[in-house]
Amino acid sequence: MEWGSESAAVRRHRVGVERREGAAAAPPPEREARAQEPLVDGCSGGGRTRKRSPGGSGGASRGAGTGLSEVRAALGLALYLIALRTLVQLSLQQLVLRGAAGHRGEFDALQARDYLEHITSIGPRTTGSPENEILTVHYLLEQIKLIEVQSNSLHKISVDVQRPTGSFSIDFLGGFTSYYDNITNVVVKLEPRDGAQHAVLANCHFDSVANSPGASDDAVSCSVMLEVLRVLSTSSEALHHAVIFLFNGAEENVLQASHGFITQHPWASLIRAFINLEAAGVGGKELVFQTGPENPWLVQAYVSAAKHPFASVVAQEVFQSGIIPSDTDFRIYRDFGNIPGIDLAFIENGYIYHTKYDTADRILTDSIQRAGDNILAVLKHLATSDMLAAASKYRHGNMVFFDVLGLFVIAYPSRIGSIINYMVVMGVVLYLGKKFLQPKHKTGNYKKDFLCGLGITLISWFTSLVTVLIIAVFISLIGQSLSWYNHFYVSVCLYGTATVAKIILIHTLAKRFYYMNASAQYLGEVFFDISLFVHCCFLVTLTYQGLCSAFISAVWVAFPLLTKLCVHKDFKQHGAQGKFIAFYLLGMFIPYLYALYLIWAVFEMFTPILGRSGSEIPPDVVLASILAGCTMILSSYFINFIYLAKSTKKTMLTLTLVCAITFLLVCSGTFFPYSSNPANPKPKRVFLQHMTRTFHDLEGNAVKRDSGIWINGFDYTGISHITPHIPEINDSIRAHCEENAPLCGFPWYLPVHFLIRKNWYLPAPEVSPRNPPHFRLISKEQTPWDSIKLTFEATGPSHMSFYVRAHKGSTLSQWSLGNGTPVTSKGGDYFVFYSHGLQASAWQFWIEVQVSEEHPEGMVTVAIAAHYLSGEDKRSPQLDALKEKFPDWTFPSAWFGSTA
Repeated sequence: MEWGSESAAVRRHRVGVERREGAAAAPPPEREARAQEPLVDGCSGGGRTRKRSPGGSGGASRGAGTGLSEVRAALGLALYLIALRTLVQLSLQQLVLRGAAGHRGEFDALQARDYLEHITSIGPRTTGSPENEILTVHYLLEQIKLIEVQSNSLHKISVDVQRPTGSFSIDFLGGFTSYYDNITNVVVKLEPRDGAQHAVLANCHFDSVANSPGASDDAVSCSVMLEVLRVLSTSSEALHHAVIFLFNGAEENVLQASHGFITQHPWASLIRAFINLEAAGVGGKELVFQTGPENPWLVQAYVSAAKHPFASVVAQEVFQSGIIPSDTDFRIYRDFGNIPGIDLAFIENGYIYHTKYDTADRILTDSIQRAGDNILAVLKHLATSDMLAAASKYRHGNMVFFDVLGLFVIAYPSRIGSIINYMVVMGVVLYLGKKFLQPKHKTGNYKKDFLCGLGITLISWFTSLVTVLIIAVFISLIGQSLSWYNHFYVSVCLYGTATVAKIILIHTLAKRFYYMNASAQYLGEVFFDISLFVHCCFLVTLTYQGLCSAFISAVWVAFPLLTKLCVHKDFKQHGAQGKFIAFYLLGMFIPYLYALYLIWAVFEMFTPILGRSGSEIPPDVVLASILAGCTMILSSYFINFIYLAKSTKKTMLTLTLVCAITFLLVCSGTFFPYSSNPANPKPKRVFLQHMTRTFHDLEGNAVKRDSGIWINGFDYTGISHITPHIPEINDSIRAHCEENAPLCGFPWYLPVHFLIRKNWYLPAPEVSPRNPPHFRLISKEQTPWDSIKLTFEATGPSHMSFYVRAHKGSTLSQWSLGNGTPVTSKGGDYFVFYSHGLQASAWQFWIEVQVSEEHPEGMVTVAIAAHYLSGEDKRSPQLDALKEKFPDWTFPSAWFGSTA
């Protein structure tokens, strides 16, 4: 079979069509003469000519009636994608398989919901607050005691309340150091009556961020763990290994409690693997988004045991790339405990994550049931596994794993994946190589047309990306960012249609002015081959980089190639008729279905994140880029339809019209970004901090003191939507950076100053907390190695931040924090995050400064910021009054702070 040539049957078929349609059909000698007419050669479209070979596919002129109907083709492809998207949506809505629950030995979601409602009824649970340290701990211990009473005699339950103190450095958010004192962990060990030498850990956290009930993050996980503990403890099936349940009380303090447990608790040495339960959204399915490191047996355990699997190595590699500004206890167990594990998180509806709307009633009982079924099954599997005892022996390589619409998981070692990927690549090499190596008289100018077509395809993608970025930048500059935040379809109508229209335009111009005398079937085949080649290049690149996500490219190469081989004969004989299109779309079913499945997850994760990604990252630019990339992928194997269709005018006109209308509506401010709809709120996040600042000179004398309400919007729109409602908050009160002070002299809770550079400072009367912070230099001494050792003492609320800026000629050589080596944050200053539980002693620490030259303004500038996140000290009359003015589509999180 000659892949690159056109059969005589096709030529005869086209001539017959021309005659039936009344075209001026020439006798064979005239056709031969036409085939010898010079055509433009080269991508530039001019300068050189080429003659088509009579037998070559490139030399057949396009018949007048051989093209696809434009309307039918466009509608067919649109309906095809809509149908696949509907299948994806149906699979996502099917949380659990229906069946009886609540029987002995089965997870009971209603019981877990009861736990959840009791925990969230306590209210926000910040570390150091009575709600977290006393009320929640008391409730957990009470329920654990009841479970212990009901437990089977085969099992033994041990309970410990740990209050660790420690310090560590972490490279999260640009890098900083964390110190904690007397925080709380509730630890339960379920083991065989005779004890166990090995254990699997289940981890959740019961603390929450300030001003949020924290139902999904992470009270629901602790509720699931309580119910799993109850089911396992009452089971008549003996465990081989222990199961340790850690209810940690300081995860929102940047993973402090898990560090205290894994580095200090005596039971930590028993742990061989862990499961971490987290949330990045509210409800839905819990996604396995991290495993390992290495230890493929853990993935196999999940695959074998999970009843409702939902897992993706793509999510793992995206999360571990660092582009998502978040982290979990998984990092602590991996880095400080050297323990492999599985990280799960709810990812749907991240719009209300960490807000007052994160309430128990928003989490479906089916979501609780599926999480409980999965966690129970996997923990039981691990607790009876022979591999757990010798986990280190199975630490080899990574796994490629992905679920298929939540029905089952496909998993195989990455080395097997590499072999599969390169086999697929070889298939493409053989397929394309046969065409490239055939004599020119058989293939016509296939090589030239292929290379020029590749250039045209890349140009179409590049120019479409540039187009949507120009639109996105313009939208950002006129202050209409996030218009799609509450109406996602707006982004599709604006950026998606612009991408498709530009791709079609470029290829239509190429079809008309460069390929004007080429057969439609020939061009359809050439551009299919180009798409196959591009995906094959991605496959080679990703495989070479060692990324497990390369399996996606393998799917996007293997299935289209098989489809092409199956429909090639029919396509050559009959052209792009109904049978060909039906089989072609059927063959593309798997790659397109899975692509839409992944695309849903991408937007489910990233769209809410763009509403809290800070003031420096234009969200429209990010979303437009993602949408353009997804559109390019989805359009790749449909580009050939542009050349098979009779025309593209109506399609381009429709797309351009939709894009233009949407653009005008966005520019006019028709689409408001936020929503206070009780059923589906999408609030704007605003952080208000009533603070008092005091600046001192080298002698410790106060040289400046002010008080006001510091305002930070966590998205790109700043306060533009708030000013009409609260006129006093406008750009005339933009906060000015104190250049000589670390972190501009503001009381940052975390070192996110590089993400949020736009903030506002509204003067307000000074407020004195009942527990004011005290910060003093205890001693200053010269060390034998010619450095200066400064010892400090600080007392204050449960959350404080310590900043250091080294002056010119000075460097921090050592300190008593972390591992002893000072770690700078982004920007060059040093940031220490501090928290304590109840009844903590004064915080004492020291730093050593190496001075290479004297500086008239001293060696270092230091500051401490106190944050009152709970109790009466967190409030002030002025803060409450300002908070009440905010519209209901905002979530203003407020507290009191001070710096010294």
